Amino acid sequence: MTGERVKNRELKAKITDAARAADLVKNGYKVGMSGFTGSGYPKLVPQALADHIRREQGNGGKFRIVVMTGASTGSELDGALAMVDGIEMRMPYNSDPVARGKINSGMMEYFDCHLGSVARNVRCGFFGELDTAIIEVAGITEDGRFIPSTSVGNNQTFIDCAREVILEVNSYLPPELEGMHDIYEPSTPPHAQPNMVLKPSDRIGIPYLTCPPDKIRAIVETNQPDQTSVLKAADANSRAISRHILDFFRQEVKKGRLPKNLSPLQSGVGNVANAVLYGLLDSEFEDLEVYTEVIQDAMLALINSGKIRFASSAALSLSPSTFEKFKANIRSYREKILLRPQSISNHVGIIRRLGVIAMNGCVEFDIYGNVNSTHVNGTRIINGIGGSGDFARNAFISIFTTSSVAGGGDISCVLPMVSHVDHCEHDVDVVITEQGLADLRGTSPKQRAVRIIDRCVHPDYRPMLKDYYARALRESPGKHTPHLLEEAFSWHTRFLRTGSMKA
Repeated sequence: MTGERVKNRELKAKITDAARAADLVKNGYKVGMSGFTGSGYPKLVPQALADHIRREQGNGGKFRIVVMTGASTGSELDGALAMVDGIEMRMPYNSDPVARGKINSGMMEYFDCHLGSVARNVRCGFFGELDTAIIEVAGITEDGRFIPSTSVGNNQTFIDCAREVILEVNSYLPPELEGMHDIYEPSTPPHAQPNMVLKPSDRIGIPYLTCPPDKIRAIVETNQPDQTSVLKAADANSRAISRHILDFFRQEVKKGRLPKNLSPLQSGVGNVANAVLYGLLDSEFEDLEVYTEVIQDAMLALINSGKIRFASSAALSLSPSTFEKFKANIRSYREKILLRPQSISNHVGIIRRLGVIAMNGCVEFDIYGNVNSTHVNGTRIINGIGGSGDFARNAFISIFTTSSVAGGGDISCVLPMVSHVDHCEHDVDVVITEQGLADLRGTSPKQRAVRIIDRCVHPDYRPMLKDYYARALRESPGKHTPHLLEEAFSWHTRFLRTGSMKA
């Protein structure tokens, strides 16, 4: 323990090891931890807490806690605690496979919610009192302020609302992160004050997290990278989806509905989202702005190329090799990247004010434009709604993408009716598969159905959907949104029964 990153003398005395820090967390606690899309999460204390839980359970005791974060974390947090059945309730987002298995087997409760509303709900006491905050930071200044990590998430809210605070100071992070953050938490209703972000580069807060020294119970030193994902190379479907989006942008610019440099962009996470952004590298679009939740590899490539002039986000979630390049050239990004709390990055009023173009992936959508982002066959959750709902409902243009088929062609991702609704038809402007793009703005349900079937469905399933829709038009008692209720989920049940949606 060198204390090199802890410049404050009073706080330096609170440096301890992870096991002693973990002992401060008791059975039944509600714990807020840092972390957003696999970045900026505590690593040693959760693992030490998992060891403590294992010992308690070995002695016949019960030990489970409620875990809140910004979004997804890493295996050292979610995976370690889920492995020992140490999580009673998880919120607001999870992507860890061990935790996912516990949730879908009924062994762990899970509250999936819009990421932009978490901080407000914690501050308003909707989830009860917060016992402990465990937060990763890049350093502590001489005057006792915290340099935030690679993600901001709900960190300031957790610090403010928790009775006790545990810090992990991670020296793996570049000290030059200092100054790349804008920490500001919106006031709570009623009569909340406006948040004056008028463009993505606007700063309205300070670069540091703050906390009264007496609340800080322990400081643990670490030197570990985030376990972020290595994204796959773009496949043919992803490249086709990217081309459809770029063609759509060109038409919108031509018709005067978008400026030549578009509106601020938001992009979800994952391989398809990354491929869509990479498509912008070779396009004519430049001088772009970004207002999003997560900066991934493709967005950094666009910044490097000069295509993006500024990017506002809640987190940097870069592959290991890209993060090393980021560290080596961090000074060149200081005037181009700003990291904020998710209560600002996902603030619905700011999203609407800036005219954000939202691009998010999904599991499936139906012929009327309803979107399922989270569930397989309506019962097994994959991850969570994340921030897609914050952006979709309030975006200038809301776009959802998916491949037209999955499971080697045995699953159609365009269906008579989705098995779970995360985004209803009223919040969806454009849907895209590699087959094509359907612009749903200003259309009735029947018009949407025709466009989606003609433009987005895989050829193997297009005749089946046309047959379903034609019979629904004839036989449905209501003609506004024609459905055959006895068949609406038959594609899903057929897959469960036979392993394929094909008739």
